[in-house]
Amino acid sequence: MAITKNAKKGIRVSERKRVVNDKLRRTMKDAVKTVRKDVLAKDTKATKTDLSLAFKALDKAAKRGTIKKGTADRKKSRLAKAVSKLTK
Repeated sequence: MAITKNAKKGIRVSERKRVVNDKLRRTMKDAVKTVRKDVLAKDTKATKTDLSLAFKALDKAAKRGTIKKGTADRKKSRLAKAVSKLTK
């Protein structure tokens, strides 16, 4: 248990950051799952819009430091590749 005033503040700050990170991570994962589901359903129209939302969620998570930039780039690349196979 935190004793000093500074340690108590650190606990409060880290809790706020955890909540924000969890929300960003959940949004990102849901967006990626939606795109994957659209690809499996071969729904090209929905895939285009959902891909845009997934890119936005991944970029925002990377910008805020929830995930690393390389991780976001890798996920975006794999999603784009899956979508391009669908449109061929």
